[in-house]
Amino acid sequence: MPDRPLSTRQRDPEAVAARLLRASERPTAETDADIDWTTPPLEDTWFLPPERLSLYGTPLWHGMDRAQRIALSREEWARAAAAGVWFERFLIKSISRYVADRDVTDVRTHYAMTEMGDETRHIVMFGRAVSWAGCRDHGPDPWLRRAAPLALVLHDDVTTFATALLAEEILDRLQREMAGDERVQPLVRQISRIHVREEARHVSFARTELLHALERVPAPRLALDRQVVGLSVSLVMNNICRPTTYRAIGLDPRRAVREAARNPHHRETRLWVGEKLVAFLTEAGLITRAEHPWWRRAGLMR
Repeated sequence: MPDRPLSTRQRDPEAVAARLLRASERPTAETDADIDWTTPPLEDTWFLPPERLSLYGTPLWHGMDRAQRIALSREEWARAAAAGVWFERFLIKSISRYVADRDVTDVRTHYAMTEMGDETRHIVMFGRAVSWAGCRDHGPDPWLRRAAPLALVLHDDVTTFATALLAEEILDRLQREMAGDERVQPLVRQISRIHVREEARHVSFARTELLHALERVPAPRLALDRQVVGLSVSLVMNNICRPTTYRAIGLDPRRAVREAARNPHHRETRLWVGEKLVAFLTEAGLITRAEHPWWRRAGLMR
C-alpha cells in the first residue's frame, strides 16, 4: 500500500467529491462486515510493531519480558484506537457544521454526508476491536473531552479539514505499515486495511476542501486558524501516552512516561507518522515559523 504523493495543487472540489462518491459506492473485497469477532487474539503476537512502541529500547523495555512487551503493544494499540474513536466523533460534529447550511443538491454535501456514515462505522469497528482485545476505553483525559465542544466554536472550514487531516494522516501512516506486518495480530491487520482504504478517500476530500478554503479565508482569520490547529495537534499528541496505559500492565507510570518522553526511538516514530502531514500543511501555508513551537511540542517537528 504505497503512501499517497504530496500535492497542494488545487483541484476542482466538485469533481473530487463526485469521484469519491462514485468510489464509495463500489463493492470492495473486504469490509468491516467480514470481520470475525469470535476469533480471540493470538497468543504471543503483537498488536503494534514493537519498534513503534513508546518504550522500545528504553531501560524499562530491557527489563520487561516478552509477555509484558506484547501487553504494552495491546494497551498502546487500544489507546490509539480509542483516541481514533473519540476524534472521529469530534469529526462528525465538525462536518455536521460544514453541511448544515450547504445546498442539499450539491455533490460536496453528498460526499460529506457519506463520509459521516463511514466514520460512524469506523467508530463501531474500533469500539468492538478495543473490546475484542480485552481493553477498556482509553479515551482522552476528561479535561480534553470538556474542551472539545469549545473548540468547535472556533471552527471554520479551514480548521475543520485541517484537524480532520491531523487524525487521518497520522493514523494512516501507522496503519499502512501495520497492514503489511505479519508480526501483527491478523484481525488488527484486517482492520488496518479496511480503515486505510476508506480513509484514503477522506484524506483526499479533506485536502481538497482545505486548499479551497485557504484560497478564501481572510488573513486575520488565517492567523487564528494556524494557532488553533497548532494548539489542537499539541494537545492531542500529548494525550496519547498517558500513565493509565502503563499502569494497566504493572509499570511505574511516572517512570514510564518519563522514559517514553526521552526515548529517541519514540521521537523518531512521531516524526515519521507526522512528516507527510507537516510537509503538506507547510506547503499549503497553514504552518509557518510562528506555529513551529506547537508542532515541536507535539513531537511532529524537530
